Amino acid sequence: MPLSAFSKTAVDRRSFLRLSGTGALALAGAGILAACSSDAKTGSTTSGSKKADYGTIAIQLSWIKNIEFAGEYFATDKGYYSKAGFTAVKLLAGGGQTTAEEAVTSGQALVGLSSPSITGPAVAQGAPLKIIGTTYQKNPFCLMSLAEKTPIKTVDDMKGKRIGVQSGGNQTIFEGFLKANGLTDKDVELVATQYDIAPLEAGKYDAHMSYVSNEPILAKQDGFTPVLLELADNGLPFVAETFTVLQDTIDSKRELLKAFLKAEIQGWTDAVKDPAGSANKAVTNYGKDQKLDETEQTSEATAQNTLILTDDVNANGLFTMTQDLIDANIKALGIMGTELTAEKLFDLSLLDEVYKENPDLKVTFTIPAAS
Repeated sequence: MPLSAFSKTAVDRRSFLRLSGTGALALAGAGILAACSSDAKTGSTTSGSKKADYGTIAIQLSWIKNIEFAGEYFATDKGYYSKAGFTAVKLLAGGGQTTAEEAVTSGQALVGLSSPSITGPAVAQGAPLKIIGTTYQKNPFCLMSLAEKTPIKTVDDMKGKRIGVQSGGNQTIFEGFLKANGLTDKDVELVATQYDIAPLEAGKYDAHMSYVSNEPILAKQDGFTPVLLELADNGLPFVAETFTVLQDTIDSKRELLKAFLKAEIQGWTDAVKDPAGSANKAVTNYGKDQKLDETEQTSEATAQNTLILTDDVNANGLFTMTQDLIDANIKALGIMGTELTAEKLFDLSLLDEVYKENPDLKVTFTIPAAS
C-alpha cells in the first residue's frame, strides 16, 4: 500500500542523530520541573507495600509519535506508569530543534530518548547526564542501495560511489563510519539529500543513509529490492533510543527512576509481542495527527524487534547492556572523536536493582530473524 506524501518525507526522518554534529548544547538550569520535588511523597520503594506518588513525569521522545515508542504507549494504556506511582505521563514528541539532552538539562523532561552518539559529546562538553538503559541493542542506521540499481553489499563496494547523506548528525555519523573502516570522504562522493528515498530510486545517487526498520520497507512498497550495509556490523555498534537522565536525578530520585524503568520494561514486553497492536496504537491514537499508514507501521514494528531482541536481552532483560556492548560504544565514540570512560556515560546499576527486585520482569522472547 503506498504511503501518503507526508509519510514518505516525514515519517522516515531520523532525529536522534540529526543534531549531534552541531556541537551545541544548551546547559540550562538543571532543576527538574518534570516530576515531583521529592523522590516519592510516601517514601515507598518499587518493592514496598505502599504505592508511591511520583506525580507527573515528562519523557522527551526522539522522534514523532510513531511505532518507535510503542512501549511507552502500552505502558500508558495498560496502567503500568500509574501502578508505578505516576499520576500522569507526558510523551513529548521529538523532531524539532530541541534534543533530548537539552530537554533533560533544561528541566522540560525528566527522561530523554537519545543515543550515545549525541549524549556522549554532550557529556564530554560538561553536561551532567547518564544513560541508564537502551531500547535498541543495535545501531539502526544503514546505507541502503537497490539491487535494481547499484547494489552496495560491502564497505569496499562504497568506494567511488555516490552516497546520499542528510546534513547534521547523519553526516557526522557517516563520517565516523568512514573512519571506522579506514576511509575518508575522498573515497566516496557525498551527495546532500533529505529523507525522501525518491532520489535513490531515480538513480540520483547509489546509496541512502537510512534506518533499517523504515526506508527498506518504503523501498519494497515501491517495487525495489533494498540492499543494506548496516553500520552496526561495520565498525559503529551504537545502541539507540537510550534513556538519558541527569546525574542529580539518579542521586536524588533513584526509586522514581527505578519505578519508571519497571513500567517501561512492562510496556515494551507487551509491545514487542504485538507489532500489530503497536501499530494500531500509533496510527489510531498517539500518532493520529501524523496520518500514518497502519500496514507500514506494522512492518516497521516487526522490523524494529530485530534491533531490540537479542540473546543478551533474553539472558539479562530488556534495556540492559553487556560490558562488551558498553565497551564497543565507548570505542565507537572514540573513533568519532569523543573520548569518554564507560563510567562517565553509563550507569546500568538501576536496571540491575529493578531486575533483582522484580525477577518476573525477565522474559524469554522469540528472537526474530534479520530481514
